[in-house]
Amino acid sequence: MGRRVSLSAPSVKRRVDRLKRSGVLQGFTAVIDERALGAGTEALVELFYAPGTLLDEVARRLARHPEVVEAWSVTGEADAIARVRTRDNADLERLIMELQREELVVRTRSQVIMSRLVRRPSG
Repeated sequence: MGRRVSLSAPSVKRRVDRLKRSGVLQGFTAVIDERALGAGTEALVELFYAPGTLLDEVARRLARHPEVVEAWSVTGEADAIARVRTRDNADLERLIMELQREELVVRTRSQVIMSRLVRRPSG
């Protein structure tokens, strides 16, 4: 890193330590290739819930599924969108069927992610 920013290693460490102490840096992240771990399919699943369903209940139910890696409440038609990772399309189909079996889910709509066009470090 020091070579990249034209600083000595001790200077880089001091700056990083200062950024950590001040709260600018909250941690470090390893970027994992999910395909190498067997998660070959990624999809966005829109969820449409019965009227009156509370967001904390939606969050609780989605958290039960380890394939759900992120979920958001959204504006528009859907009530929530979940980003999911599964082994393959058959595994995705199984997950969607599990989600649809929940009594509060009225329907789902999904899009399989074909390729990532932009990736920014999370922050």
